[in-house]
Amino acid sequence: MAQISPRVGIDCSDARLDVHIHPLDIAFAVANDPDGWSELHRRLAEVQAEIVAVESSGGCERDVSRFLQSKGYSLRLLDPYRVRQFAKASGKLAKNDRIDAAIIALFVATLPTRPVVRHKHLEALVELVTARAQLMEQATAAQNQGRRREDPLLTRLDARRAKAFQLDVKLIDAQIAKLVQADTVLKAKNAILRSMKSVGPVLAHTLIALLPELGQLTRKQIASLVGVAPVEDQSGKRHGVRYIQGGRAAVRAPLYMAALVAGTHNPILKAYRDKLREAGKKPKVAIVAVMRKIITTLNAMLRDGKEWKNAEA
Repeated sequence: MAQISPRVGIDCSDARLDVHIHPLDIAFAVANDPDGWSELHRRLAEVQAEIVAVESSGGCERDVSRFLQSKGYSLRLLDPYRVRQFAKASGKLAKNDRIDAAIIALFVATLPTRPVVRHKHLEALVELVTARAQLMEQATAAQNQGRRREDPLLTRLDARRAKAFQLDVKLIDAQIAKLVQADTVLKAKNAILRSMKSVGPVLAHTLIALLPELGQLTRKQIASLVGVAPVEDQSGKRHGVRYIQGGRAAVRAPLYMAALVAGTHNPILKAYRDKLREAGKKPKVAIVAVMRKIITTLNAMLRDGKEWKNAEA
């Protein structure tokens, strides 16, 4: 019988890494610092582990992930929601760092996962694009709070905060544009993406940073990766409404805004949306279809190196 190579799950926190090696049932913890990473590497090498999984945990996993990749491990970055659902389906309801590491190891040993490909040239851009989205959320929250305030002082403070966030966003936008223009490959991708009417700098930069697979996958794969592929809900005689689920929310947000603009200002996509509405599709269904059309067309454009006027999805 072929021996199953060990699968490693790591639960990350700012100070500590809880580690579990499946199926050897080895568990230990190390510090989340260079000395701890070296100890981790030594112990994983002893059991000839190759595949290591971590959850996307807000950044505390970033440095150890880079270290592991530099040592040749095949890294898997997991969605915490999927891991938690897997734990519940496995009947493991208790939760702490040690248990979480064991669940992560079992997850990667049970389900197919894709290795993380590190794009070093995109890391600065990814950080800026992510920070921009966070600032926009904070600006929107401040504006919404200001509209609900009764105290004039609080209203002024919220308005001041919202304005400060927006000024910071402009600074980040300038830095993002500078980074893209300084890189020949990114500049060319940006030009192709922006050639589609309704694709502005925010969506183009987000796609370049957060969807590096664009142009390398099939139309079905890219739609599923973004989370705009319809999921069926059918069982026996029951036919539920199809819906979208999962995918990269950070990409879907600006894609949704582009779809709204396209439905008015891009003649081809407007005609596509109108045709769906005339066929009886609900407004939200039509918008999601336009989102899917945009991303699959952009995927084809990058794949073929052609701008919008020559593109076919």
